[in-house]
Amino acid sequence: MKFVVAVDGTPGSERVLDHAAALAGAADADLVLVHAVNPSVYEVMDGPVRDGSNAEERLLLESTEDAEQRGEKLLERAAAGIEGLRVETELLYGSPATAIADYADEVGADGVFVGHRDLSEEQERMLGSVAKRLVDNSPAPVTVVR
Repeated sequence: MKFVVAVDGTPGSERVLDHAAALAGAADADLVLVHAVNPSVYEVMDGPVRDGSNAEERLLLESTEDAEQRGEKLLERAAAGIEGLRVETELLYGSPATAIADYADEVGADGVFVGHRDLSEEQERMLGSVAKRLVDNSPAPVTVVR
């Protein structure tokens, strides 16, 4: 079995890793930790924003090189925290929901794990929900971890 686990460095991402690792251990599954590089825009995670009032201020532009470096570091840290399981990492490119769904299809994943970021409705309209789009587009079952 193979589980694809989306990693983005948020606290929700850590919960996803814990949950997926527990299930992978019980199912003798391989874990593939993925992070999608989408260098045009990302959200600065300085803590939760509930009302969306400063959502625009939290968006930054970054270069592809910076996004790749950030993604590689996220994946390295995530993989280092998992012991006793077969773990691979993969840096993907493009919109996270599309890139992760396409990758899951490509590798024949048995399951996809993603975190829920608890965005306000306004933030979700502006930023979109990777979890929701992934549920809609993934060829494999998707587990959304809160």
